[in-house]
Amino acid sequence: MATGSDGISLPAFAQRLFPPFAGLPLGPLLTASLRSLARRRPGLFERLGEHAGARYLIDPTDLPFAFSVVPDGAAARVRVTGKRGAAPSDVVIRGPILMLLGILDGTLDGDALFFHRTISVSGRTEAVVALRNAIEDAELRPSDLLGLRGTLARFADAGILGGLGAVRHLAASAPGREGDRA
Repeated sequence: MATGSDGISLPAFAQRLFPPFAGLPLGPLLTASLRSLARRRPGLFERLGEHAGARYLIDPTDLPFAFSVVPDGAAARVRVTGKRGAAPSDVVIRGPILMLLGILDGTLDGDALFFHRTISVSGRTEAVVALRNAIEDAELRPSDLLGLRGTLARFADAGILGGLGAVRHLAASAPGREGDRA
């Protein structure tokens, strides 16, 4: 895993593509995707143990909405909320969306991002550790979340991961960006 950058955010033009209401259709789609993943890979969710019913608030700091996730296997649910409308959560994970996606797909090291203060985590530590371990052990690819296999899965993974890499590169080299560049 790469240790990543110190907080690459979506470029401003991309942030404007996501008005607050843009996240609303994502809730049912992500819920269906998570439940499908639970049917195909139940061990991933079993690894969460008693924390499968915990509520995780995933708050992309560069988007106008957040995700409330309960990864409870076949009963998993994802709700998209406004920043102020989020239900109380057991765990809150905040950071730029590109960094959060990098943790999910394994291209970035969540521990390094946490210690560099690129992401912040609060709440029940044991639930965070269980989620981190489950995600890391799962070695998830975009095709896993989409339920794809074979050639279509390889194309989806290459396209999505390549696209995310390109956006991270654009964001890192944006004019006025301080930090990583030497």
